[in-house]
Amino acid sequence: MTKSLINYQVATFVTSAPDIRAMPDDEGIEVAFAGRSNAGKSSALNTLTNQKIARTSKTPGRTQLINVFDIRENRRLIDLPGYGFAKVPIEMKKKWQKSLGEYLQNRDSLKGLVVLMDIRHPLKELDQDLVFWAVDNEIPVLILLTKCDKLKQGKRKQELTKIRQAAKSFKGDVIVHAFSSLKGTGVNELAQTLDVWFGAVPVEDDSEAGARKD
Repeated sequence: MTKSLINYQVATFVTSAPDIRAMPDDEGIEVAFAGRSNAGKSSALNTLTNQKIARTSKTPGRTQLINVFDIRENRRLIDLPGYGFAKVPIEMKKKWQKSLGEYLQNRDSLKGLVVLMDIRHPLKELDQDLVFWAVDNEIPVLILLTKCDKLKQGKRKQELTKIRQAAKSFKGDVIVHAFSSLKGTGVNELAQTLDVWFGAVPVEDDSEAGARKD
């Protein structure tokens, strides 16, 4: 059970859109999940909502449409097409990469981006490009290092520390957490971050937070 102010278990499927023109009206707040093919986007959404709301597959590139899930009060979760080296026809890949780019560039209701990366293969070039794009557009980013259960605890902590250090180079609102849909690691951190992005929790002023720590 996630410790959050928003009940993500009420999420319901709305539509699978081939492009932004087939999506709901561009209003309210959306948080998008993005990542390389087979990074674990669908599994993360299923774990967050505690239901099989998104289709999972061992075959990379299964998500080829923009999947929209409603969580009430004009808030939506978005499952974006995977990017990277999916074994699909090149024309199909170009088509859904175009829809991904259109969404990121033109969707005003996008207020937060969850970028999922396999903890064993993080920060590939396309991952970094996506984070830099979000920072340039002043969109906060949560990097989820998925499948962390594949590593022993010591190695997992080492990788998490290394990626958090590397993420400083983005020079934006970028946070990093380890995540495992199998073990439930990082689910609370994910939910609490989304609470802030969806407006359920006020954003802290850095000076006030620092004053309380002192």
